[in-house]
Amino acid sequence: MTDFIYLASQSPRRRQLLAQLGVKHELLLPDADEDVEALELPLLREAPTAYVQRVTQLKLDAALQRCRRRGLPAATILCSDTTVALGRQMFAKPQDANDAARMLAALAGKSHRVLTAVAIGTSRKRLSALSVSNVTFADLSQRQIARYVASDEPMGKAGAYAVQGRAAAFIAHISGSYSGIMGLPVYETAQLLQSFGFKI
Repeated sequence: MTDFIYLASQSPRRRQLLAQLGVKHELLLPDADEDVEALELPLLREAPTAYVQRVTQLKLDAALQRCRRRGLPAATILCSDTTVALGRQMFAKPQDANDAARMLAALAGKSHRVLTAVAIGTSRKRLSALSVSNVTFADLSQRQIARYVASDEPMGKAGAYAVQGRAAAFIAHISGSYSGIMGLPVYETAQLLQSFGFKI
């Protein structure tokens, strides 16, 4: 095995958090003909916890196949998926500005869960973990929401916000993993990596 891992994610925040752990990594991104979005379609009446764990395992399956197909050196692969849940309702990445505004209006003045699943594996072994955090948003005016959406920060973010960005001004309380809300729970990830022999 190598002294690095493959990160099957385009998220710059996950790269940043792995670097924070001191873990060397290389990106293992999908081929142009891979239908990645199809992996993220929820099943009928699927609970948010089941959804995020299932999708992460599917991402790991796809990444392992990608690695074999490309004939890359064998290495541990890390995949992760984050979803925002208000009750059983899930908020994925917004489709457009109107969708982002709708999500933020629904979250305003309420507490919601941020669920991030992590799966680490090779062709012979795989382990996974789940981080669940609670986030409470202050009440938001339509003007505040419109300004935030106009910043373009909500795009590409589950729940239409980035905890490490301007949205921090809206968050009244957090209980759980800050890094998990960012998209990769550092504690759980470190535990998994140690189980694969990485020194953290």
